[in-house]
Amino acid sequence: MDHLGELFDVAVIGGGPAGLSAGVALARALRSVVVIDAGGQRNLRAEGVHGFLTREGMSPRQFLAAGRAELEGYGGTAVTGLVNSAVREDGNFVLSLDDGSTCTARRLLITSGSEDELPDLPGLRERWGRDVLYCPYCHGWEIRNQAVGVLASSSHAVLQALTFRQWSRDVTLLLNGELTLSPGQREQLDARSVKVADGRVRGLVVQDDKLRAVTLDDGSAVPLEVLVVNPATVSKTNMLEVLGLEPDSLEEGPGTRLHTDDSGLTSCPGVWAAGNVTDVSAQVMTAAAAGLKAAAAINADLVLEDTRLAVEAARAPAR
Repeated sequence: MDHLGELFDVAVIGGGPAGLSAGVALARALRSVVVIDAGGQRNLRAEGVHGFLTREGMSPRQFLAAGRAELEGYGGTAVTGLVNSAVREDGNFVLSLDDGSTCTARRLLITSGSEDELPDLPGLRERWGRDVLYCPYCHGWEIRNQAVGVLASSSHAVLQALTFRQWSRDVTLLLNGELTLSPGQREQLDARSVKVADGRVRGLVVQDDKLRAVTLDDGSAVPLEVLVVNPATVSKTNMLEVLGLEPDSLEEGPGTRLHTDDSGLTSCPGVWAAGNVTDVSAQVMTAAAAGLKAAAAINADLVLEDTRLAVEAARAPAR
């Protein structure tokens, strides 16, 4: 297929909240924009979108479908496909898709998101986004007053346990052989009535499709209804290697992010990024806002280029 043969003002890689928000803003700015999406957004396993004003509880799939419809309603192009690589040619960016087609654009916005690398526990991935979770602001209301276990992988687990204590009086920090508490941390946990379980977690106990407990290496079980983990969140940026863009390691935990300035501009001229690819903690609403901000910066950059080209044309001698 070669419906991507035209030169777009902007190509957006990734059709999640950030990419669709940017696409709509650029289309409303009368820019030709294509949003290319391979699916697999990290929140698709969640029952609903949370923290997004007026869209509380909306299915993530319905949210994305509504965004694509809005994009196309303003004249933008939505394409389902995987971008394998991006190269710069004659000042533009040429994207190669998995179906053999190419797409050329003057500017590039990366909103390809990130993926969560979960702890290696049998059955854990199947429950991800349900009763195995990470973000208290995404799921805290839904799991309020339930028995919560926090699986330690670093000292960050102490703050996680104290944070989830806001939503439940029954919180257990599972040290999992990964964490030795300092006296100060013990004092904090005790003061907030957070329980501590020694031993390494070996598995989940699931009955009637509900999490009931986790088992420890000594054979004992800790009753739970919710398990909080801290996955390594890795940015999806393989397609940018030819452009010399590589993600940085996170300072606050395992994972990677693509570094940008405040507008979303990367170290590669003409390439912006927004959403989870650059901010692993971004929720749906903040990712959408970041996409809008990047779109405004890209349009401003194109305005300057359009003006420069118009001036050059006006100064050229008539033939």
